[in-house]
Amino acid sequence: MSSQTPPEQGSTAAATPVAAPPSPPQTKARSRGLMLRLLGVVLLLAAIAWGLWYYFDGRWYENTDDAYVNGNVVQLTPQIAGTVISIGADDGDRVHAGDVLIKLDRSNADVALAGAKADLASTVRKVRGLYSSVSGAQADVAARKTAVDKARADYKRRVALARSGAISAEELSHASDALTTAESALIAAQQQYQTSKVLVDDTVVASHPDVQAAAARLRAAFLDDLRTTLVAPVDGYVAKRSVQLGQRVQPGAPLMAVVPLNGVWVDANFKETQLTDMRIGQPVEIESDVYGGDVKYKGKVQSLGVGTGSAFSLLPAQNASGNWIKIVQRVLVRIALDPQELAANPLRVGLSMHARIDLHDTSGPLLATQVRSSPQQIASDDNDAADERIAKIIAANAGGSPVTARLVAP
Repeated sequence: MSSQTPPEQGSTAAATPVAAPPSPPQTKARSRGLMLRLLGVVLLLAAIAWGLWYYFDGRWYENTDDAYVNGNVVQLTPQIAGTVISIGADDGDRVHAGDVLIKLDRSNADVALAGAKADLASTVRKVRGLYSSVSGAQADVAARKTAVDKARADYKRRVALARSGAISAEELSHASDALTTAESALIAAQQQYQTSKVLVDDTVVASHPDVQAAAARLRAAFLDDLRTTLVAPVDGYVAKRSVQLGQRVQPGAPLMAVVPLNGVWVDANFKETQLTDMRIGQPVEIESDVYGGDVKYKGKVQSLGVGTGSAFSLLPAQNASGNWIKIVQRVLVRIALDPQELAANPLRVGLSMHARIDLHDTSGPLLATQVRSSPQQIASDDNDAADERIAKIIAANAGGSPVTARLVAP
């Protein structure tokens, strides 16, 4: 009895199943599916967020990295031929308007100026002589009129005496000849008076044509003498110096340039498809490769180009030649910069920039509507100085002849 196993215990053990551990591949599959679903939800939310951002904000901006700093490069060129004897600045130097940069040998110019002064003084004195000739011719006409009156009276008396036989016919003939001679002399004197009068009619010394011509020669010599000194036309920095001491320069040859860095701008080249909502006056955010994202410039659209870059290239594309491939064109957009920001973080001509234009405000014009109110120009009083010198010479040599207080340049 004791050796037998109770049937109840055996049957109970056989009826209770043992739970098997989960399979590792099935757990990984469920985790992978959950991650994919989460990733899909994240991508969907990101796409929705990007769509909302683009619709409400992103589509109102256009940007390009095809942008560069540009500015005025004011060339310094001589107006007369000469030999360089002095150079006052080199590349990179800061100069102010009026600073002497280059001097030319002025020996020949001084000689020409002295000759022009003497010529003007001599011409003024000759013109004074013309006025005196008019007065003398007028007095001669008056004397000839008196002689004609006397000869006519003598002839009339002799005509009456000849009728009574008191004088001979020969004496009457002599009286007639004397009257004819006096009248001829009067006509010659009147013509001489008119000739002298024509030379000075309706003029004073300063406005006489001969004086004007001599004054013009003096003005040219005076300006040539001044132009032996070349000064900086604007404030800026010297660049592209090519002149050397002792060099013989000719008019128009570029010697150096002055670049006003406080007035540079950005030329950004946008694709034609980006110009739909672009308008003058829109704000622009600009970054430079020099300073990176740490420095941002605030600018505004100053002008939109009137043509594409290829249209103004040296060899424009000939689309009608038959071999035509459509290429998206770019249009230059000029962006004005804030002078205060330029002073704090100066830029140089040619630097690469990144421009981002805010297109929210589309009320501005597509093209400029006004003519520039303040044209670019260089102030010069050289003509005034020449006119003052001319007026002094005329006044000093005019004597008592009528002369204007100031000569008017022709």
